[in-house]
Amino acid sequence: MGKKKMKNLKDSSFSDLQKMDQDLAREVFELRNTLAIQRKLDKPHLLKAKRRERARVLTLLTKQQKEGALV
Repeated sequence: MGKKKMKNLKDSSFSDLQKMDQDLAREVFELRNTLAIQRKLDKPHLLKAKRRERARVLTLLTKQQKEGALV
């Protein structure tokens, strides 16, 4: 499961990854707000999944930045 996601993300451009990061950050924020207000989530597994997906995107962004600095 994770390998397929990383394979798809590796083909994305830097700007696409930044956009994905912003979207995922917003989704995580909204899920945490819902949890704080309602003390319950309809699909609690989404919070963990979104956090992990954002970490994957941030890892690739950092890698691309370092490669760009070396080139």
